[in-house]
Amino acid sequence: MIDRLAESPVLLVFVILAIGSAVGAVRVRGVSLGAAGALFAGLALSAADERLAVPEVVGTLGLALFTYTIGLASGPTFFSSLRLQARTMAAVVLVLCFAAGIALVLAELLGLGSGIGAGLFAGSLTNTPALAAAVEALDGSSEPVVGYSVAYPIGVVGMILASGMALRAGRQRPLPDDLVHPAALATMTLRVRPGVQFVVRDLVERFEGRVVFARLERDGRQSVPGLDDVVQGGDTVSVAAHDDAVDELIDALGTPVPEQLSDDRSSLDMRRIVVSDRSLTGRHLGTFELFERFGAVATRVRRGDVDLLAHPAITVLPGDRLRIVAPRERMRELAAYLGDSERRVAEIDAVGFMAGITAGLVLGMVKLPLPGGGAFALGTAGGPLVVGLVLGWLERSGTMVWQPPYGANLALRQLGTILFLGTVGSRSGSAMTDALSSTQGLRLVFAAATVVGVTAVATVVGGRTVLGLGGARLAGVVAGIETQPAVLAFATEQTPDDRVSTSYAVVFPIAMLTKILLAQVVTLF
Repeated sequence: MIDRLAESPVLLVFVILAIGSAVGAVRVRGVSLGAAGALFAGLALSAADERLAVPEVVGTLGLALFTYTIGLASGPTFFSSLRLQARTMAAVVLVLCFAAGIALVLAELLGLGSGIGAGLFAGSLTNTPALAAAVEALDGSSEPVVGYSVAYPIGVVGMILASGMALRAGRQRPLPDDLVHPAALATMTLRVRPGVQFVVRDLVERFEGRVVFARLERDGRQSVPGLDDVVQGGDTVSVAAHDDAVDELIDALGTPVPEQLSDDRSSLDMRRIVVSDRSLTGRHLGTFELFERFGAVATRVRRGDVDLLAHPAITVLPGDRLRIVAPRERMRELAAYLGDSERRVAEIDAVGFMAGITAGLVLGMVKLPLPGGGAFALGTAGGPLVVGLVLGWLERSGTMVWQPPYGANLALRQLGTILFLGTVGSRSGSAMTDALSSTQGLRLVFAAATVVGVTAVATVVGGRTVLGLGGARLAGVVAGIETQPAVLAFATEQTPDDRVSTSYAVVFPIAMLTKILLAQVVTLF
């Protein structure tokens, strides 16, 4: 069997991925290795026979897919939060520089070497692209993978404990939320009080886009209200709104009634329609002119597992589902306009996607001179990440749609991760076995525990005392600085506060890019 695997690289790849996925799915106290299972599967097989090594190009392909899709997904949040979270991002960079310094000093004192030190840094902070950058900087050396493999599980466990500490510390002194995050939505029917009269546009502007009027009933007849329509006392309206606007809306309009206008579908219908027409994606919802074209209104945007209020300024991405209220006879025409094709949603804009990755790889090849005669490059990890962040923020350029559908992004990201981790594991098993069977293994464990512990304490203490972060936001920063979904999953299971995931999204890109750069710097010493 081993001979057959050694002769068939394609079969070997999928055996490693199958075993790794099974290992990664095992949960212990709610925590699993996830994609990192492929790393350990590759290590185990190559430790058994060093011929079981996957061609390096497979790992390079996986890494480019992973970092580029991460950049696309994080771009909008990253750039919109730059000014708001500048202090937090600066603190993250400082903590990571401190962690890299600790890893470098320990590698020198313990005689591990800069290659293992770079892997120690990447593994303690569980960052696959940083590992790739270190391997690339050392011309394919397996030393960083040895340090990474030993440090990785220590990093996961240590930062999970740190996120728990952050949440407990935050409960002692809850802080106000100043992050922008998706709000909970409510749908209600109100009867307008006598004497009240307003233009729909005026009230929408007053609530700063936190309300959408879906239906208006007057004298027993229902219609979709336009922004220029007048609502008056005695009317009944159906409204979608952020939870924090409900009380103010009731004070302004009237009394909630138990009867829902949406129960009557004789003249107006309601339906979720997937936006699959590529000429529409990447544009603001207001440019669709749904009311002007069809007498319709969108009330919600379903993106992944989250419902967002359908205000005119929201950018519609491939695969978004709009909840539409429209005259029954126009619904089919409206669905054709938006696309309404699940098959189309599953397809990416191949030209835009491949052009983006190509640009990222080219950027990664650009070398910048460093003092002392060395050179620095973003590499296969950093180049696609930077380009992905920019294109994810732009979302589209003319007819070119950069953002793939939400589900396609997740699928490509997962595939890229396991391809890369499985490949590097399969090329480093024998080296790791040699390291662990010697005194070097104990030194690595000590060094990894030290780097993780120092980073965790610096993040939690600095986040509380210097930045004044509350528990939920601090736990998100801990997960983000580790760029570790397992830590994020643990934190979100402990609290329903969505500030955890929002902080993670803000910190993740800058932490990812910083670690890629620092891993290369460590190899220079």
